Amino acid sequence: MSKTAPALLLICVSVLSTAAPKPLFRSVADTVLTIWKDYPGAAPGRTPRWTYEQGVVLRGMEEAWKQTHDQRYYDYIQQTMDRYVADDGTIRTYRPEEYQLDNILLGRMLLFLYQQTKQEKYHKAADLLREQLRKQPRTSEGGFWHKQIYPSQMWLDGLYMAEPFYAEYARTFHETADFDDVAKQFILSEQHTRDPKTGLLYHGWDESRKQRWADPASGHSPNFWGRAMGWYGMALVDTLDYFPANHPQRSALLAILKRTAEAIAKYQDENSGLWYQVLDRAGAKGNYFESSAAAMFVYALAKGAHENYLPASYARVAEKGYRGMLNQFIETRPEGTVDFKGTVSVAGLGGNPYRDGSYEYYLSEKVVTNDPKGVGALLLAATEMARSPLKGRR
Repeated sequence: MSKTAPALLLICVSVLSTAAPKPLFRSVADTVLTIWKDYPGAAPGRTPRWTYEQGVVLRGMEEAWKQTHDQRYYDYIQQTMDRYVADDGTIRTYRPEEYQLDNILLGRMLLFLYQQTKQEKYHKAADLLREQLRKQPRTSEGGFWHKQIYPSQMWLDGLYMAEPFYAEYARTFHETADFDDVAKQFILSEQHTRDPKTGLLYHGWDESRKQRWADPASGHSPNFWGRAMGWYGMALVDTLDYFPANHPQRSALLAILKRTAEAIAKYQDENSGLWYQVLDRAGAKGNYFESSAAAMFVYALAKGAHENYLPASYARVAEKGYRGMLNQFIETRPEGTVDFKGTVSVAGLGGNPYRDGSYEYYLSEKVVTNDPKGVGALLLAATEMARSPLKGRR
């Protein structure tokens, strides 16, 4: 052996032992497995229930699995869903008579597992959710009510809860006539909530104008809530994945996405790259940068650019927002997991106690760390940034 061999060996060992930096999405996925071992959002004393929050997290885990094929991520999805789905396809804790669009979101994981396993129980469970949509109460124009307890109301949130599942189910089981209805939901919601001056979408719309929060003339709610538009943007890019390329309404969905993206970019904070809880009230007393909306916007814009649903220039908007999130909302724990700060726990309209949709209302809801909706949205954003041709990824 030459005199230089030991030195070369040390160099080779050093190079081989220097692992590539762990991508953020893997840290987030591992955080999910660490802090919510049993199911997303699990906590002492909490009874497992079929909820949309779990659907957001599991969608992120699905994307992480697609990139890594880490069996732990797949197993986590299946173990969570099998808490609810019985062998005969019935769904524990799901109550179809409530007609909540929120309950549809987890159906996407049923379709995912059916594609992977061909187990009929997942197909049967997905059929239950599809049957709910057949009977879902509607406005006079055919828009889905958000819930039975919110009559005549369409909320932006509901588009993410229902439409990607509706479109994927239609494509999977060849119910092609349903794509007309899918497109109708987006068209109606934009028609009744879009503000022509700002391009932003109001959180909700009441056809009856009976709600105190509803404008007497238009029926829309009074403010532009960040996460509501985040739900809407994510719904568009995910639905377009399944929407037929030759469908006459595809161009309408692409146009809605472009208008939505323009408004999102317009109200991005120049310095931080982030977005306010109430989008058009920058600098107003009490307003703050909200993390889940940022993650949803990053996901929607990055995916839109990556899939050519949007012009490539929106990749830069996503990149700026992503950097802003890393700077302001991410804290890494010593063991390598992360905390995601700055997520508003909830926001809605009406109900009891009554939520009036005012600026003051949106600032009154609690801001928390590691909310499932926020963590799920972060996981989606981080996986999308990792697969997109964007620079400066973490």
